[in-house]
Amino acid sequence: MPLREDIGVPSWSPIVETQQFPLCNTIYNQKSSNPDTSWLCRFIPVARDSGTLCLCGGGRDTHVSIATRDCFGAAIVTQWNSFEHSSEYPTDAFGELEFIGAGKRHSNFLRLSCNTPAHMVYRVMTNYWKMPSPNLVISVVGGGGNEKVKSWVRDVLRQGLVRAAQSTGAWILTGGLREGIGRCVGEAVRDHSAAASSLSLKKVIAVGVAPWGLVAERQKLINPQGSFPARYHVQNTSRDACCLDSNYQAFLLVDDGSVGRRGGEMDFRVDLEKYISDQRTGIHGSGSIEIPVLCMLISGEANMLKRMDLSLKKGIPWLVLNGSGPAADLICELLDALSPVCQSPTSTSPEDKGNQTPCTELHDRVRERVKRYFPAKAELEKLVNSALSIYQNKDLITVFNSEQESPEDFDTVLLKALVRASKRVSSEASEYTDELKLAVTWNRVDIAKSELFNGDIQWKYEDLEDSMMDALINDKPQFVRLFNENGLNILDFLTYQRLEELYRSLSDSIVAYKLLQGSLLERQKLATPHKEAGPHSSPDQETTLKSPQSPISRNSFVSQLLQDIMGDVCRPFYYKHFKLVEGISTRTAMKQVNKFLLGECTYKKDECQYPWASLFIWAVLQNRSEMAVYFWEMAGESVLGALAACKILRELSKLESETETKLSMKELAQKFENLAHDVFSECYQGNESWACTLLIKQSPMWGEATCLQMATAADARYFFSHDGVQSLLSQIWWGAMQRSTDVWKLVLAFLIPPLIYTKLIIHFGKLGHHVIRTKEDKDNPSCYQHSVQKTASLMEHVPFKGEEALSSSPRKPYIVMRWREFWFAPVTSFLGNVLMYFVFLGLFAYILLLDFKPPPNGPCTLELILYFWVFTLVCEEIRQVGCIAWTIFWHFRLKLYLQDMWNKCDITAISLFALGLVCRNFKWSYEFGRAVMAVDYMVFTLRLIHIFAIHKQLGPKIIIVEKMIKDVFFFLFFLAVWIMAYGVANQALLYAYDPRPLWIFRRVFYRPYLHIYGQIPINEMDGGKCTSNITLIEDGAEPCTSTYANWLVVLLLVIYLLVTNILLVNLLIAMFSHTFSKVQENSDTYWKFQRYNLILEYHSRPCLAPPFIIISHIHLLIKRHIRKIPSTKIKHFVLEIRDREASRLNTWEAIQKENILTVQNKREREKDSERLKRTSLEFCTSALSWIMEGLSESNNFKMTRSMPTLR
Repeated sequence: MPLREDIGVPSWSPIVETQQFPLCNTIYNQKSSNPDTSWLCRFIPVARDSGTLCLCGGGRDTHVSIATRDCFGAAIVTQWNSFEHSSEYPTDAFGELEFIGAGKRHSNFLRLSCNTPAHMVYRVMTNYWKMPSPNLVISVVGGGGNEKVKSWVRDVLRQGLVRAAQSTGAWILTGGLREGIGRCVGEAVRDHSAAASSLSLKKVIAVGVAPWGLVAERQKLINPQGSFPARYHVQNTSRDACCLDSNYQAFLLVDDGSVGRRGGEMDFRVDLEKYISDQRTGIHGSGSIEIPVLCMLISGEANMLKRMDLSLKKGIPWLVLNGSGPAADLICELLDALSPVCQSPTSTSPEDKGNQTPCTELHDRVRERVKRYFPAKAELEKLVNSALSIYQNKDLITVFNSEQESPEDFDTVLLKALVRASKRVSSEASEYTDELKLAVTWNRVDIAKSELFNGDIQWKYEDLEDSMMDALINDKPQFVRLFNENGLNILDFLTYQRLEELYRSLSDSIVAYKLLQGSLLERQKLATPHKEAGPHSSPDQETTLKSPQSPISRNSFVSQLLQDIMGDVCRPFYYKHFKLVEGISTRTAMKQVNKFLLGECTYKKDECQYPWASLFIWAVLQNRSEMAVYFWEMAGESVLGALAACKILRELSKLESETETKLSMKELAQKFENLAHDVFSECYQGNESWACTLLIKQSPMWGEATCLQMATAADARYFFSHDGVQSLLSQIWWGAMQRSTDVWKLVLAFLIPPLIYTKLIIHFGKLGHHVIRTKEDKDNPSCYQHSVQKTASLMEHVPFKGEEALSSSPRKPYIVMRWREFWFAPVTSFLGNVLMYFVFLGLFAYILLLDFKPPPNGPCTLELILYFWVFTLVCEEIRQVGCIAWTIFWHFRLKLYLQDMWNKCDITAISLFALGLVCRNFKWSYEFGRAVMAVDYMVFTLRLIHIFAIHKQLGPKIIIVEKMIKDVFFFLFFLAVWIMAYGVANQALLYAYDPRPLWIFRRVFYRPYLHIYGQIPINEMDGGKCTSNITLIEDGAEPCTSTYANWLVVLLLVIYLLVTNILLVNLLIAMFSHTFSKVQENSDTYWKFQRYNLILEYHSRPCLAPPFIIISHIHLLIKRHIRKIPSTKIKHFVLEIRDREASRLNTWEAIQKENILTVQNKREREKDSERLKRTSLEFCTSALSWIMEGLSESNNFKMTRSMPTLR
């Protein structure tokens, strides 16, 4: 930035801490011996002085020799001019400022020339000093020097100005010096900082724009390399200098070459205000309006008229405090007392409007008032002309009258002042629309409600569009709610083009933006060169997601992102608009999108099919809590929507690197899970049958997903713990049989099938109705019968695909129906698989121990049966892979299949069995095959753990064991470190030479591990039968131990046993205890969640267990793929409801959601009101007791009647 010094200055661009500032020159003196002056000024002596004082304010000794020469010849120079008599050089004062003894954070400072371009300074402030872009700039002028500030002005600054700045996110520009108004503003900011939160501190930015020549101790700031920090001491100063105020965050020290003079920063400050007013508000300048700039005049001398005139000519509005001082009072009197300006009759064109001359009468009246306020000023005509020019721009001036308006109303006055200015500049926009835009920019929904949405104004849809986009992009959910309640139709508002604009506004720092940018790069790799250069793109265009000219559809990236996050839970979003077919690969989809986007892309003008859900996803991806909750309230399908948000947030939190953001995502995910649980609880209390239907109903809005599927994907354990979810699962688990049926009855019926038709197994109806029989139903049979009838009545009105064919088919005979009800129940399938699995393990053990004959005698017949049994297990695993997800690609299905740990266990067991099978058929590998089979038997046996997860007592214990295994790995890491340290040292001390690697490995790792369990070979330490002959040792003889450091070996053994047996083992026990207590507290929740996966697995399995399952596989192959008969069993977990019945169910769910939200809001209000009431009552009681006690002790007070009683 330039500094002005009396000679020309080269450009300056130093690199400070890897941050490169723009060009910033300064005017400084090249005389290195006197750093007090950093300007180079032509010495022009004062006529009345003896030649030692320059017109710039500095002495002759502060100028360099070249500046003191007579460079003007015989010309008489009576007035010093900065631009003529000074030059610019690179700045020598910048960096950070530390106020000694203030105890505050460092302030940024920069010395610059008075003609430095404003855009460079603004870039330094926002990019390098990291100051947040302002929503408002308030420039406070006047009240300089030692002028006394009135008390009510202090109140306006403290209660009005700073509070308004905090609520709007404003910058406050003042002189920044510790005097007058600048000092009062600094104190107000200081008081605000002491009471406000850390978030509010970032919203109030105080910037001082001061003349360099007026700053005291400025020589301490000079350092050509930058000061980080410069230590600055605030002290009493002389009349010609003033210290900087420590309460400001930044200082711009404007150097015009003068010393001890005010006003040198005036032109630069006006230019800076004008430049900021041309920038846009919001994140990355995404707001709908330009940054409002308002100048505030407090008191002021005559030079303030020139300052105000310059600013008004640039269209900057002013707020004048009436009664604060001379200049402010003069302006208020001119606006109040003078008649409208007389315009010249010849000036008719708009171009000549600014040159119209006021009448003589008006000129005289202005002269009279200016002379009354500033009688001693010599240049009276210039002041009068400035006053007349100010009066001509009176539309930009607003007066604050302290007698009529309180400091609390200051923010409203600011808003109205800016509205007047915006209306004057833009005649097309109405006053209310401009005021609304400012209210949105400042996030003052209270002003909007009281002033704009109080019922007096009829808002139209067109008036709210821009403000709605501004509120959405800049995260102002209260305004979004306000607009929606006052005329904005979201169906008309949200088109696919606007949705893409919203995704374009994502912050660069969030995970969703990085993922979308990755999708963009992936798509561009697939695009051919001629396709990439679309009709709207250019070769040099930067390929970023935020590029407005890019022909890339962001909705396609969002679809891919949601598909990656959701997995197989739901079908892709937004595929319909790109004419994509479900089930195609991501690569093929991208190529089709590239081809589609080369066309006209008319879909962008279409209305979004599910606007609230689309906005909800957009808010969730950005982790915007309040806005996401509001969109969730409006979107419908509340339970499924909350679970979807839970899934998205938990997946994004895994990718988030920032700890604070990761924690907030997890908290918001848990909040949505709680909302889903509460809403479903309300639904379940209202109607159990409808609530169960809600769990399995497919949602077109969420890609045909169901609540149960989404809850599983989101790991929503708390939601699964709800009694309603468990009741549905229990009913599906038992099928058409009573849940109270004993297990021995099922086993007996399984072994003796004719018992199915006896009263041993009690059946009560079809499973498709999802009847939930509670404890009250058991106690009251009539109530239970009514519940069955009511459920059947509901299901008659809720058809699904395939039901019409089933209802039209003839009713099955009783024998067939009972047979199907028993064998198709998941509990029967589970029981059969358990029994047959035990038989399988017994057969495997028998063969492995007694009948595993080597070739050519083996394998025997039983072993061949075992091979066939394992083959049926392989067929079942293949069937499970084929039934996963909606996609047709096997690699994607296999990926989802391998996500389950027990599926990996099955693959491992089958792979080991295949390896052992191959090896056992050859003599040379028979023993290896036997060993592999033995290990494989262990893997098959461990598979029983998963089977017993359905048990209510064993299930949580299995979870505890799984988590304890993770603790063991951490323990083994520490143990391995100590084993390695002790083993190597022990081997080196005991054996001087042993070339046998296997024995070294055993002594280093195996024996130290056995020491933990008490196996300590004392004889090796003391020496035994051995040899020291190196030749014998190399031939395999046992080497003798070294007894030299025997005492050290014993010491190391003691330390090793102390650490491992006491410290590490107890650490492991403590870890186990912590894991057990943590899981045990939520054991019921863990078990209920795990139970769903097991029920789902056996519900989808064929009724026959291996090896007879091969019959079911052949039957399913013929039925599904040849005869094309759809499955009816899947409807127990997935129910398709459309049209009127779907709308009816969604409306009922929305009513239940409104009920729960009303109850929660009422509870919160009662909590606050009760607390306030209790506190007020206690205070009033205490105060009245104090008053009564004082009156009773007074001799002047006599009771005229008795104390009143409570009626």
